[in-house]
Amino acid sequence: MTDDFIPLLITQNGQNETENSFFVFLLVCSSCALDKRDIISSNFDFADIQLKHAFVEMDSVYKSTDKLLANPRNIDPNGFLRMVASHDWTSGFFPGELWYMYEYTKDDFWKEKARKQTELLEQEKWNGSTHDMGFKMYCSYGNGYRLTQDSGYKDILLQSAYTLIRRYNPKVGCIRSWDHNRDKWQYPVIIDNMMNLELLFWAFRTNGDSIFYQVAVDHARTTMKNHFRKDYSSYHVIDYDTLTGAVLHKNTHQGYSDASAWSRGQAWGLYGYTMCYRETGLPEFLERAKQIASYIFSNPTLPDDLIPYWDYNAPGIPDEPRDVSAATVTASALYELSMYDETNRTGYVDRADRILENLTNRYRASVGKDCGFLLLHSTGSKTHGSEVDVPIVYADYYYLEALLRKAKLEKEGTALL
Repeated sequence: MTDDFIPLLITQNGQNETENSFFVFLLVCSSCALDKRDIISSNFDFADIQLKHAFVEMDSVYKSTDKLLANPRNIDPNGFLRMVASHDWTSGFFPGELWYMYEYTKDDFWKEKARKQTELLEQEKWNGSTHDMGFKMYCSYGNGYRLTQDSGYKDILLQSAYTLIRRYNPKVGCIRSWDHNRDKWQYPVIIDNMMNLELLFWAFRTNGDSIFYQVAVDHARTTMKNHFRKDYSSYHVIDYDTLTGAVLHKNTHQGYSDASAWSRGQAWGLYGYTMCYRETGLPEFLERAKQIASYIFSNPTLPDDLIPYWDYNAPGIPDEPRDVSAATVTASALYELSMYDETNRTGYVDRADRILENLTNRYRASVGKDCGFLLLHSTGSKTHGSEVDVPIVYADYYYLEALLRKAKLEKEGTALL
């Protein structure tokens, strides 16, 4: 993940002037009906309304600028929709949401919308300047390929994977994260990078090239060795010497301090190691996922509603911003983790259910408003004063993913999509 993006202010938060009173009436009626239905169907009905409203907002964006924009990212402090170009690390989440809508509804409307927004990102398959290839390409093209078996998507994903492994250094044993701050870090690796390994595991399963598996496992093991403290919380950034592979620095970039536990970082680790266990069957990865889960849910600063503050060690708790995105990533991971740990299965599912219930009841956006986002109160980087207490697209993506995983777990006994 990266904190650098190009903000573009386009449409005012709230109803578009072209929307008539009848549409507003339908939205209000729909809002009243949601609470009477189960959490999965009601949330997908809600997402149907919100994402269609998002397209209204996006159309205004496209018409107001000649810049090459791809997809929504957040709402800026002035209440305007911020959209980003394909190179932004968040560009793949909105197409992923649309694929999840298609998966749930089977409605070709969402399939065609998903295709359009996904295919705006194709050029990123060559972008070797980023570690976020998984976020951008697997959340978009990966879900698209899973649901359509489009051979063109397969080719794009494989090229994306080959592009990503060019950032791997065998001496370090990790894929390099950022290229910025070279005066501060020689070879930075962030905990977020665990999420991008899923693209590599997919590539290995798809074409059998063992380099993908080797790089992914090496990265996960090196991260497990160096990123974690004795209590199984993780640092955000580990800086390595490129010649010796030695650890040079243990820092944060988006957390409160070098010694603190940035909440979304803990969620990335939980999700990443759960996924690594699924793809490898290596017990060490399952054990690490369980240890991270234990850290999160035994943390004394975790609120009763299980929606964490932006950092578990933020000094102003309980008057600190929450990070809803950390909660959605955690919930999605817990549904999968419950499949692999019989002893803690019920506890993991119960916590994931509580997170979804609390998000639905307390953190959801207003129907037909908030630029079409689903959830409020995420925090991108409070340290930089960026995206503090706002809707952010990846919170919505993992919210829908968690809902789909819950539905499938209850119906089929598996959370795997």
